[in-house]
Amino acid sequence: MKFKHRFAYYIFGLAMGSFLVIFVFNKRGQDFCYLPNCRVLKNIRSKGLVISNEAQKKLDEKWVTIDDIKKCTEYGDVDFSRSNKKYKGGKIYIIEGKNTNNEPIEVEMVNYDNRVLLKDIKKQ
Repeated sequence: MKFKHRFAYYIFGLAMGSFLVIFVFNKRGQDFCYLPNCRVLKNIRSKGLVISNEAQKKLDEKWVTIDDIKKCTEYGDVDFSRSNKKYKGGKIYIIEGKNTNNEPIEVEMVNYDNRVLLKDIKKQ
């Protein structure tokens, strides 16, 4: 069998297998979360959220809402140069995101074993 026929069979089989894998595994709700930013945000989202008094004051000012915080934990970027530091039995993570008015905000969270503390919210 000539090389071009073998190559055509190979490409055809690869395409069929790729489509099968995409359609079978896509319906199971699997997501690609192996990068550090994604893993940290997924870990934070999986735990219960506790709001500190300082963060509650910022939420009461109405320039940021709890939905903005949730969007930051879903679509935000973790600043690893200032994060992953020990703090009272947990680790501090600084997450950069945006509020409803499209203004940049910075969310400071402490990740404990069984909960997440929303420590502070800042405008950038």
